[in-house]
Amino acid sequence: MTGLEENSSLPGPGPDLIIGTDFPHTGPEGDRAAFAPNAFIRIAADNTVTFIIPKSEMGQGVYTSLPMLIAEELGCDWNSIRVVASPVGKEYYHTWRPMMNTGGSTSVRSEWERLSFAGAAAREMLIAAAAKTWKVAPSTCHAGEGRIIHISGKSLSFGELAPLAAGMEIPETVSLKRPGTGNFLGKTVLSLDAPTKVSGTARYGIDVRLPGMLTAVIERPPVFGAKVTAFDAEKAGSVPGVRAVVQVPSGIAVVADGFAQAQKARKLLKVTWDEGTGKDLSTSLMREEYRNLASRPGTVARNEGDPGGAFASAERTIEADYEVPYLAHACMEPLNATAAIHDGLCDVWVGSQSQTRDRDFAAAITGIPSGKVRVHTLFLGGGFGRRANPAADFTSMAAEVARAISQPVRVIWTREDDMKGGYYRPFWYDRLRASLDGKNRLTGWRHTIVGQSIFAGIPAAAVMVKDGIDITSVEGASDHPYDIPNILVDLHTTTNPVPVQWWRSVGHSHTAFVVESFLDEVAHAAGKDPLVFRRELLKGMTRHLGVVDLAASKAGWGTPLPPGRSRGIALAESFGSFVAQVAEVSVDPAGKVRVHRVVCAIDCGRYVNPDTIAAQMEGGIVFGLSAALHGEITIKDGRVEQSNFNTYPVLRMNEMPEVEVHIVQSTEAPGGVGEPGVPPIAPAVCNAIFSLTGKRIRRLPIRPEELKQAPAGTGQGKRP
Repeated sequence: MTGLEENSSLPGPGPDLIIGTDFPHTGPEGDRAAFAPNAFIRIAADNTVTFIIPKSEMGQGVYTSLPMLIAEELGCDWNSIRVVASPVGKEYYHTWRPMMNTGGSTSVRSEWERLSFAGAAAREMLIAAAAKTWKVAPSTCHAGEGRIIHISGKSLSFGELAPLAAGMEIPETVSLKRPGTGNFLGKTVLSLDAPTKVSGTARYGIDVRLPGMLTAVIERPPVFGAKVTAFDAEKAGSVPGVRAVVQVPSGIAVVADGFAQAQKARKLLKVTWDEGTGKDLSTSLMREEYRNLASRPGTVARNEGDPGGAFASAERTIEADYEVPYLAHACMEPLNATAAIHDGLCDVWVGSQSQTRDRDFAAAITGIPSGKVRVHTLFLGGGFGRRANPAADFTSMAAEVARAISQPVRVIWTREDDMKGGYYRPFWYDRLRASLDGKNRLTGWRHTIVGQSIFAGIPAAAVMVKDGIDITSVEGASDHPYDIPNILVDLHTTTNPVPVQWWRSVGHSHTAFVVESFLDEVAHAAGKDPLVFRRELLKGMTRHLGVVDLAASKAGWGTPLPPGRSRGIALAESFGSFVAQVAEVSVDPAGKVRVHRVVCAIDCGRYVNPDTIAAQMEGGIVFGLSAALHGEITIKDGRVEQSNFNTYPVLRMNEMPEVEVHIVQSTEAPGGVGEPGVPPIAPAVCNAIFSLTGKRIRRLPIRPEELKQAPAGTGQGKRP
């Protein structure tokens, strides 16, 4: 087990990096390539090595980690590489899904084998070319630093060998390097795309400019499910620079020379809406409905032992209701897409997590065959699942408007557009009961979950919804690792007009808070330290115990803290990784919570770049802490009450805690790192608040008024 600081470092990016640039099957890089052994590697005569990456870069580091997988086996010179985004094509489809997709913390773990093989196969072909040139056995040659080197010391560069290597037979099997014997994997490599972002040369979707391009904004329904019945565009159309006002399936599009003119004109539109039943929706009514459902049996997701008997014979029963709100994705870069229809083709420029969906929706809308729709992937200014929308909504709107006006057009959603009418993490209501016997042993666990399904009604439902259970609704609850003899977990799936979608860490974003907070309640009811209680319930769960013990040790669990501070701990297994976090917290007299320090331990199996892991844990903690302290979407009269960062705050710099990340060294299969840092932070913080104040937080976000003038506790892990 080691911390990040113990890993060695490698150089940063070379001078010829290209990121966010199209890589068609034939094009500038393809024309230069003397050697194209597979879909992912191009080697030019000038020694330039181009990696074609099929995943979207949204800050999670795949434009560094995935090239490392190839480079490890290829043996290239890191400073000679270029990185470009792949086109949409079957050869770039997700290895687990029949589409191009970036999500679910799957990029490295799904591509490890394929990209490693691609690099190794290219290496063997280069070695074969060198061996043929020198008339020696291939076994006497090896690759390194962009050259093939013979045991005699003579060598040839990849570029020199590229033309001959192109004629070598592609190997069907290859030998991969043993872990720890290469130059890249497991070592810190500086981000390849960071310099372009710092310099401002990185291209995001919103940076696209085309000759003759117009900009559109769309007036969309103020209430979920509302329809346009009439509109008056006279005043809007009179604004200088406005070129068209047209109705499209998603609303009324105002098209202008630039964003400012389009936005000004949109405010002058007069639209009459049929608001339908959506106008009656409200958070308060939904809460009451969910609370009533939580008192009834639902569809069973897990039933082990005899839960009814455990509660009937219990010495003591603990019961609590938990609630988490709708959450917006709140991406920093507003949603946008650019579409151009010309010469029987449709080109789309977009920062997307799901290019296949973008292509297919654009094809359906424009009537152009999908093979003639080209999706150009740019950087994403935040994804979090929002840019993997199942309806490809922002891309669809660009295609709708481009078709309507027959000109290239960029459609921009303001942040207010998305926050008030986008897609959300579902609102959840949970009721939990636990039974303790006469020796304070946890004998029974009952967990009822109420909320919307994110997969119901979309093509993936066939895989993700089984026997009436959306597996993402119960993940982290029906499969928690704790050894409890009698368990019942059931689900009520609700429906309403609010569109819901995956949000960073998906179901775990809510179940970890509920399960880990309630487990803490049970530990205190049993009179046990929360760490000790967890360890007793995790016997034999080596990887869970590994991160719990590492986080607790590094955080100094059980050692004194400054007055007015306390610690809380939480554990979550998600996306193939195991994460434990300890939060150190204080609460001021006004009830404001301050998180001073977070110690995070992760076991993600075999890994590529420890710097990426640390960055993703830090980012996940910021994301989860923003939601725990501030995040909430509420609805009144069918309308979302929040609109932007002023009413939907995210964590500010002065709220940022010190974060430590410690990585468990492992030879297990790789797990994900993009999302697993999110789930444990809210319960760790709330458990620390209880330890400090004696007050339980069962409804997020944390409300200072509930903690105002709370008496300060004195002992970590002990109720004052």
